[in-house]
Amino acid sequence: MPKTKRGQPDYILLSVIGILVVFGLLMVSSASIGISQERFGESYYYLKNQLLRGLLPGLILGLIAYFIPYRAWKKLALPAFAITVLLLVLVFIPGIGLSHGGSQRWINLGPATFQPSEFLKLAFIIYLAAWFTGKGKAVKNFSEGLMPFVLLVGVLALLLLLEPDISTMGIIGFTAVAMYILAGARFFHIGLLIIGAATLFTFLIKFFSHAQDRWQTFWHPELDPRGIGYQINQALLALGSGGVFGVGLGQGLQKFRYLPEPASDSIVAVIGEELGFVGLLALMLLFTIFAARGFKIARQAPDDFGRLLAGGLTSWVLIQALINIAAICGLMPLTGITLPFISLGGSSLAITLAGMGILLNISKHSKI
Repeated sequence: MPKTKRGQPDYILLSVIGILVVFGLLMVSSASIGISQERFGESYYYLKNQLLRGLLPGLILGLIAYFIPYRAWKKLALPAFAITVLLLVLVFIPGIGLSHGGSQRWINLGPATFQPSEFLKLAFIIYLAAWFTGKGKAVKNFSEGLMPFVLLVGVLALLLLLEPDISTMGIIGFTAVAMYILAGARFFHIGLLIIGAATLFTFLIKFFSHAQDRWQTFWHPELDPRGIGYQINQALLALGSGGVFGVGLGQGLQKFRYLPEPASDSIVAVIGEELGFVGLLALMLLFTIFAARGFKIARQAPDDFGRLLAGGLTSWVLIQALINIAAICGLMPLTGITLPFISLGGSSLAITLAGMGILLNISKHSKI
C-alpha cells in the first residue's frame, strides 16, 4: 500500500470510509423500504432521514474536525467529556429524556431526538487519550493507573446500566481497555480487568432479564423461536437464504415484516440475504482495510496523544463492527448495536463521521 505523505490525509482510509457510507445508504434504502411504506406510506422515508439527520450533519462535523488540529482536542477533552456525561444524566429527567422500548436513552428536542451515548463514545476516547498521555509511565501503577481507570469506566457503566444500555457499555468498555493496552498497561492489570469483566457479565445475566434472555438464546436459539429466539432465527434464515451470491439487491424477503430492525441492528442479515457470502466478505474486507490504515496512522502519529487518539478511534469502529457482525451470524449473543457507517441511525453516523474527521487529521501529521 502507498505511504501517506506528510500534510495530506490518508486517501486509502478516506476512500474506504466513503465506500462504506455509500454502501450503507444503499442498504438502508433496501432494508427499510418495507417498514417505511408500512409506517409512512412512502418507500424512502428512512433513507431521507438517514441523509438529513445522519449523513449531512456527519459530513459537516467530519469536515470541521478534519480542519481542527488534533492537538486542540487535548485541551477540549475534559469539558467535552463533562458535557457529554451531563447529557447522559439528562435522559433521566422527565420532559427531557425520552423512553422507548423500556429504555431511557434519548433526549427529546421536539421534532428530533438524539442519543447522548453516541456522543459519549467519541468524547470518552478523546478524554482517555488526553488522560493516558498525562499519566505517562504512571499508567503502569496500580494506584495511579489501574484504580482511577476502573473508577472512571465504572461510573460510566453505572449510568449506562441505569438506562439500560448494556450494548453501549460493552463498546465503551472494550474500547477503553484497548486504549489502556496501547497506553502501556501491565499484563497483570489487564488480567485483573478480564476477571472483573467476567464477574460483571455474570451479574448482568443474573439480574437483567433481557441480558439473560439473549444469553439463553445464544446457546439455545431453538427454545423459543417465536419469542426471544425470533430475531436470531430470522437473521440466520436470511443469511442462509442468500447463499454465496445472494438473491439480488432489493430482492430479499426477510425485511418485510419477518426480520426485526432490518435497517439498523439486523442490517447484516439483509446484506447476507441480498448480496450473499460474497457481499459479507467484501464488507469485512473493507473493515479490515480500515483497521490496517487506522492502526498504521496510530503507529506513525508524531506524539502519544495522537497515537492513543488514533488507536482509540480505530478500535471503537472495529470493535463495534465485529460485535454487530458476530451477533447477527450467531457467534455471540445479540447486542442491539448498529454497524458503523452502514446501519440506520442518524446520531451514530454523524458522530462516527466526526471521529473519522479527527482520524484523518492525525493522518496528515504522519511521521513519513
